[in-house]
This record gives sequence, structure tokens and C-alpha cells, in this order.
Amino acid sequence: MLGVTPQEVPDDAHLVHLGLGSLEMMRLVTRWRRQGVPADFAELTAAPTLAAWQRHLDAVWAARAPGVST
Repeated sequence: MLGVTPQEVPDDAHLVHLGLGSLEMMRLVTRWRRQGVPADFAELTAAPTLAAWQRHLDAVWAARAPGVST
């Protein structure tokens, strides 16, 4: 979506500044949800970096793990 390889995007790069718009983020969230990834659009837009997205997804997956209360 950014026109670059994943290796070219530093983990702390602000994805909006690199050209990722809210419409693209909505498309990503929709695609991920269809694949079973519990992404939250508001969380992703609040901190649009790969590192923040990874932390968000790790936390959501951990909360969904069996035996973990939410």
C-alpha cells in the first residue's frame, strides 16, 4: 500500500507520513478481520507505526488466549 518493501519501513516510522491513509487502514483492518486477526481500527490509527501495531495485536491475541480473563 505504500509502494515500498516491508524492509524499507522502520518499525517506528509514522505510516501516515509515509502515505498510508485512513481508507487504506480501514481496508487492512477489514482484510485482517476476515482472516481472523482481531485488529481494532481506532487503536491502529491512534499509533500508526509498525511497532505500535505489533504491540496492539500481541495484546489482543494474548487477551483471546484460553485461560486469560479479559
